[in-house]
Amino acid sequence: MSEGLIAEQVGRRRTFAIISHPDAGKTTLTEKLLLFAGAIQIAGSVKARKAARHATSDWMEIEKQRGISVASSVMQMEYRDCVVNLLDTPGHRDFSEDTYRVLTAVDAALMVIDAANGVEAQTLRLLEVCRARNTPIITFINKMDREVRAPLDLIDELERTLGMDVAPFTWPLGMGKEFAGVYEMHADRMRVFRAGEDRISGKEETLQGLDNPEIAKRYPTQLDTAHHEIDLVRDAAPPFDEAEFLAGRQTPVFFGSA
Repeated sequence: MSEGLIAEQVGRRRTFAIISHPDAGKTTLTEKLLLFAGAIQIAGSVKARKAARHATSDWMEIEKQRGISVASSVMQMEYRDCVVNLLDTPGHRDFSEDTYRVLTAVDAALMVIDAANGVEAQTLRLLEVCRARNTPIITFINKMDREVRAPLDLIDELERTLGMDVAPFTWPLGMGKEFAGVYEMHADRMRVFRAGEDRISGKEETLQGLDNPEIAKRYPTQLDTAHHEIDLVRDAAPPFDEAEFLAGRQTPVFFGSA
């Protein structure tokens, strides 16, 4: 293989470590990324010992029994013109040395936050490792389909705890049983949430425009609250700055439920 071809292939690679406190939903999110990229056909289950399926990344017997990751797993998928390597790291502190080693060799870290608990102790320890190396951090606030903290409170905590600017890319409409989906701020469209989706159905629904009458018709209460919050965020939050992100001084934030 020529040096030019090798350089081209290396340039296509992107490597991300997925980090979190235990039980924030890190492995489940990893599976959803693989599922929607077409790398797997059905999402597994990490919720119970007797579940018929287990997460693709939780392959050790102890992981299946305890429902946690104890060793880093590497999964690969193609997205657009890139080859993406996903490193699902242990969240439990007893196995954190493996995570620390992984974080020395990634392009960016995807930090998963439990929306009910906010930024937790093990997440902070992993963040210190990332920040010592100026590793860019993407934040995913998970479990919005449960009774959780208010999105504005979570954003405020992220700014105070991380000591960096926060740039929301999506915003939730409702929470818990009233969780309707997320609004993509840059694309000006809503992605409708469908609970329990572990296969690609081809029926993903988006509604264009936050002022779309269909959104107001289906989700009037959620839309009213989200409208107010989004206006506040747009006024207060800085715009996304790629240079600041790559320097580890700003984190893009996504809400959802894996």
